[in-house]
Amino acid sequence: MKLGIIRCMQTEDYCPGSRDFRTIRERKGAFMGEDDIQLVGFINCGGCPGKKAVLRARSLVEQGADTIAFASCISKGTPIGYPCPFAKRMRELVQKEVGDGVRILDYTHDAGPEPETSQK
Repeated sequence: MKLGIIRCMQTEDYCPGSRDFRTIRERKGAFMGEDDIQLVGFINCGGCPGKKAVLRARSLVEQGADTIAFASCISKGTPIGYPCPFAKRMRELVQKEVGDGVRILDYTHDAGPEPETSQK
């Protein structure tokens, strides 16, 4: 899988994408069962109402993405608890733009708080 991720612009101040990247590494969430994942891009939607997501998805496909994932901040509202009210329409427009040959994932990881990690 050559993966491009579109995230919510509103959550960038709260989340650097660490959980998305760990979920990819650990093959959890939307990536369960995937053998080979190459991240080709990680970009935001361009802000509400997400109209720039279409251009950004096209760019990810031009960079080689065969799969576009909408990060969990869009579909599940993590970490701010506010799912994108434009998510469904944004997904439809992106799918129309990139075509049926590009797989669309509706989320990256399960919702919920970031698990605590101990660093010594």
